[in-house]
Amino acid sequence: TKTHTEDIDATVQQIKELESIGCHIIRVAVPTIVSAKCLGAIKRQIKIPLVADIHFGHHLALEAIAQGVDKIRINPGNMKDRKKLEEVVKAAKDRGIPIRIGVNSGSVRGEGDEHEKLTTLMVKTVLQYCEHFESLGFKDIVLSLKASDVPSTLDAYRLIATQCDYPLHLGVTAAGPPSLATIKSAIGIGGLLSEGIGDTLRVSYTGASELEVKAGYDILEALGLHKREGAELISCPTCGRCEIDLVN
Repeated sequence: TKTHTEDIDATVQQIKELESIGCHIIRVAVPTIVSAKCLGAIKRQIKIPLVADIHFGHHLALEAIAQGVDKIRINPGNMKDRKKLEEVVKAAKDRGIPIRIGVNSGSVRGEGDEHEKLTTLMVKTVLQYCEHFESLGFKDIVLSLKASDVPSTLDAYRLIATQCDYPLHLGVTAAGPPSLATIKSAIGIGGLLSEGIGDTLRVSYTGASELEVKAGYDILEALGLHKREGAELISCPTCGRCEIDLVN
């Protein structure tokens, strides 16, 4: 969503609008304990699964789980305290909900990692978290490895797909405004899906969420992974042989 989560009415309204055009899972930002405490009220008013996006504070994850969310996402780049992570894993396990380990290229590098290839570092980080979670008896895991450039995104997902069988959530992060993000996402997400990699997706726009959902379906339809609603317009590219004003 693009709303402030603590604005319950606006957030619920946006979720319902997105659900009406085909959104199947919704993620909301949880930057504060106030927003975390609003999740239960939001959850009770919507029909699709609610995912809490958690950064930095494990207490936000614990509150989100207590509020009844369907999944949480954590970022390994800013949640590194093993003891606190164990509290989150235990709470998720007790509630029977999954955790998405979602690494972003912009937050994965730490001190001493300067010379390691970015995609290798992303995969290594995710696998370390998987091993830690598995050691706690927790395997209800989803993974994402998003970069803001297409080649790194493709490399990271292709590599992780050879290393484990956990579900993969696809996306190119911080992809920019719709004109640019559409191209990046079509190549990045579409390329992976064409190879049989990926289970869920999110097209990221600096713009309206409704456009993100539409673009996601456009990618799926272009690959034949979703039945197109209505007719597909197939038209001449208007070379020198065209004898009419086809555009108008």
